[in-house]
Amino acid sequence: MTTGPCMDENGGEGRNEPEASRPSADLSVGQGDAFPFLPEATGSAPEKLALDRQEPAAQAIWLGDLVHEALVCEATLTPKPGLVDASNSGSHKDMSLATFIASAKALRPLFPGFVKAGMQAADDAAPLALLPLRSHGLICEQAMHEATGGVNTHKGGIFALGLLLGAAGRLLAREDALTVSSLCGEAASLVQGLVKSELAGKPKTANTAGEYIFRRYGLTGARGEAESGFALVRQYSLPAFLAAKQAGLDRETALLAALLELLIRNRDTNLVARGGMEGLFFVRREAQQLKQLGGAFAPDFHARLSAMDEALIARNLSPGGSADLLAVTLFLSRIDEIGQPDSGEAP
Repeated sequence: MTTGPCMDENGGEGRNEPEASRPSADLSVGQGDAFPFLPEATGSAPEKLALDRQEPAAQAIWLGDLVHEALVCEATLTPKPGLVDASNSGSHKDMSLATFIASAKALRPLFPGFVKAGMQAADDAAPLALLPLRSHGLICEQAMHEATGGVNTHKGGIFALGLLLGAAGRLLAREDALTVSSLCGEAASLVQGLVKSELAGKPKTANTAGEYIFRRYGLTGARGEAESGFALVRQYSLPAFLAAKQAGLDRETALLAALLELLIRNRDTNLVARGGMEGLFFVRREAQQLKQLGGAFAPDFHARLSAMDEALIARNLSPGGSADLLAVTLFLSRIDEIGQPDSGEAP
């Protein structure tokens, strides 16, 4: 959570930043080197420790590692139309996969700080509880810039995932159930009124791209999605991911199915910033056509996504907001896998 630029809805992947020096290609992901996916939850080891809520510090580290995993998996997932992936840098000239891995690696030890801040503010009113999260977000933003040579790789991820980590800390400290529903509800409560206070309540002169897009098109971007409790993820991309896995698709293809849902439904302000409303509509039409042709279950799904990638690159379009929500999708899927019981149920 950050104030200023990091709160702008154009805060996701490669948000129109100037070119900067790139870090060397270090694709390591840290302890365990589980790349790109950690093992699925089993209810034992660190998962069991977090479920039992026995060690707050361990809970914070565990949740932070899940967020790191989500960022690494989103970055390496291939092909992603217009976005940085393992095959190319999408519609970006100032970053590569190595830039994203370096950024995620720098952020990993900082993510537990969001959980701890949420725990410490568990009983505070939402406006007060949000303040330490935003302050910690500024620290994360600085670490990101230091790791990438000034390139904006994860501002949107810091906002969305930092908010969810802070919400998780509040739930755990109050010994409430940690479920997808409770987590998204708590996150929404933390940012209620953000669109009104930071977009609708602003002077008519826009100072950021996000404010300009809101005033011209009425799009609320990352703030609006957070206020909704990540409704697009809960209602569309997460169900698509889980259904594709249940149907037997591998996790990477299932995650691409989730991305397709986001490309169809997300009013991505990053696309609008780069290509106007026509850029947004173009991506939606292309994604909808892929879904009508069978989506992730079509035998040529990956080839068609690659063709869509080329089309977006040619138009300099990058759905960075959807990339951020894809990372949120994966993080929430891990919470769903762990599956803490709701209040009143037997542990």
